[in-house]
Amino acid sequence: MTKTDNISTRRGVADQAIAIMFGTLLLVPAVYALPAHAADLASGTAAKAASADESIRPFQIHVPQSQLDDLRKRIADTRWPDKETVDDASQGIQLSQVQELVRYWGTLYDWRKAEAQLNTLPEFVTTIDGVDIQFIHVRSRHPNALPIILTHGWPGSIFEFIKTIGPLTDPTAHGGRPEDAFDVVIPSIPGYGFSGHPVDQGWGPDRVARAWDVLMKRLGYDHYVSQGGDHGSVISDALARQAPKGLLAIHLNMPATVPGNLMKAINSGDPAPREPVVTGARSV
Repeated sequence: MTKTDNISTRRGVADQAIAIMFGTLLLVPAVYALPAHAADLASGTAAKAASADESIRPFQIHVPQSQLDDLRKRIADTRWPDKETVDDASQGIQLSQVQELVRYWGTLYDWRKAEAQLNTLPEFVTTIDGVDIQFIHVRSRHPNALPIILTHGWPGSIFEFIKTIGPLTDPTAHGGRPEDAFDVVIPSIPGYGFSGHPVDQGWGPDRVARAWDVLMKRLGYDHYVSQGGDHGSVISDALARQAPKGLLAIHLNMPATVPGNLMKAINSGDPAPREPVVTGARSV
């Protein structure tokens, strides 16, 4: 690999990392092009009306330039710690690597390019259980395509799936068969990307999974499959346990088994137990 190739590779990784940062941490719903009714949500009456609204509205992203300028200023004002005393990662990620990423993020990264890439896709927003859910929905040109809902992880965003849309919706253009086609739905988990953030408690994996079933039914699908990785796999697993009518299968790329008593505590938000929880012969 040449030095130029290496730089290009690192920039590609940096682009993806920065896109995820924007999607999960920085571009909160307050800075996107809000749905028309969003300004009214401060009142309880409007919130109740919005929660009953089952419409699916077109959506376009536009982050105000003032927000981007403020972000770059905060990046430039970063106060750095002392350099580590070793030449390896035994004391954590090396300061020089972080500084390189932050320099690229603050001076070279082009959010408008990423924004335009997202806006070439059919994006929508709909209100489910009182929260605006932003999602990408691409139908295949092939008949009888299988609907699939893809759920990102944490930290993560819908950017994770951009390159999968073409092969999934148009497999014949990528060496596949027409019967391999999918209709693709890619939502942002509540509190991530451009979905709204919950204002009440209880939005754990189970509640998100129920919202995903509502979304698929609202889009007109009476059957579908679900895929998830990282935190998305937890949501897909919850969906499978709920077994709503029409869910045919799930695919996980982070399968895990958690004891039922621990999962109940995790989903309920209970505090950690004071004493170790013994599962079988092991202490957890």
